[in-house]
Amino acid sequence: MKRKVLYAILGALVIAAGVGFAVWRSRQVARPSDEVRSAVVNRGTMLVAVSASGSVEPQARADLAFEVSGLVAGVPVEVGNAVAAGDVLARLDSDQLALQVEQSQAALASAEAQLDQLRADALSEEIEAAEADLRAAQAQLSGAVANRDQLESEASDAQIAAAEAELASVRLQQKVAQITYDKIDKKDKDRKEQARYELYAADEALAAAQVRLDEVLAGTDAEQIRAARANVAASAAQRDAVQAQLDLLLAGATAGQIAAAEAQVAQARAALETAELSLEQTALRAPFDGVVAEINVTVGERAATGLPAITLVDASEFRVRVSVDEIDVGRLAGGQTAQVEIDALRDVEIAGTIERIAPAATINSGVVSYDVIIGLAPTDASIRADMTANATILVEELADVLMIPTWVVRVDQSTGQTYVQRQVGDDVERVDVDLGVRHDGFAQVLAGLSEGDEVIRLTDSTPFDFGGG
Repeated sequence: MKRKVLYAILGALVIAAGVGFAVWRSRQVARPSDEVRSAVVNRGTMLVAVSASGSVEPQARADLAFEVSGLVAGVPVEVGNAVAAGDVLARLDSDQLALQVEQSQAALASAEAQLDQLRADALSEEIEAAEADLRAAQAQLSGAVANRDQLESEASDAQIAAAEAELASVRLQQKVAQITYDKIDKKDKDRKEQARYELYAADEALAAAQVRLDEVLAGTDAEQIRAARANVAASAAQRDAVQAQLDLLLAGATAGQIAAAEAQVAQARAALETAELSLEQTALRAPFDGVVAEINVTVGERAATGLPAITLVDASEFRVRVSVDEIDVGRLAGGQTAQVEIDALRDVEIAGTIERIAPAATINSGVVSYDVIIGLAPTDASIRADMTANATILVEELADVLMIPTWVVRVDQSTGQTYVQRQVGDDVERVDVDLGVRHDGFAQVLAGLSEGDEVIRLTDSTPFDFGGG
């Protein structure tokens, strides 16, 4: 019996609690505006925008590296220094390369001198010497012929006189050959070698002439006659060689010789340019006005080619590089305006303009996006390279559209339908709505509401998440 009474009391308490909750709930709905937020549907202008994030970039950035290896001889700058285009930022030991430049300069000068000598007309004294050589060779040939003729006949006073005359002629020729040899510069190897051969031939001819005179004085035989005939042939060959040398001097250098000399000059000049370039590359120079951002070399250490030694940035202007999803990039175009916020600079908003949209996509973990470069307007804000930036790019301006604040919008968890609570007199009703674009905390109403409607948000409701609305 007591248990039934207890159950009855508990049931009465539950009923009373339910009635009390209903009354409290009705009073909550009817409470003043401090418990309910409301807004009126009106018409206005909305901005269609694309949001993206990225980082701040300087106007220019260069990771400078040496193109030749060597020991670092000096680093005349420090991080933070402002430099001008052409300033030396670091340099390598260049003594060996400077010596190579000097050697290359000397080689070029020598090649050019040889070419000039070939192009110049033969000197008159060289021609005169060659003509004297020719006269001596002709005299030697005449003497050899006379000696042969004399030997072929019976020895006589005339033969003796002829042998003596030949000896005198050959002696003169040998003297001319010696003078010619002594006058030629050792550097002119070809002519020096030719003159050495002519002097040798003249010495041999003089010795032979002396032998022939001695033989004439002592009487002749068949062997002497054969030797005389051979001497005639040798003298004739000598005369022809001297004549060819004279003809060469009179004609000047051949086209082939000049072409070969020109090729040597070109080769020497190319070697000099290469040496000068290597010497120039020992100095790392600033390609533009900027600020030294990073130094990765130390005096006394060996710098490797291709590795960044100095990082230089041009901080005179900044831009922002953001990554835009492929779904949104088609709505962007150069010249569109943007508002940029910097994470490190609170309450700072900078105007910007799209300068360039990458023609090719970047794919990261299967997500396709495009880099968009936004130029920033001049500002006094303390912007630095690589700061995180968020950009809102204005795509379109919609005029005279129905608008509601995004905080009144709710979503049906079972159907995904967006709806609002509309105030109708003392009642509140659910109204399904179709929404368009949203921006800056407002959403465009496509269907479901009319201008002047009052929409509310109850304190226990959860608004639809519009991602920043």
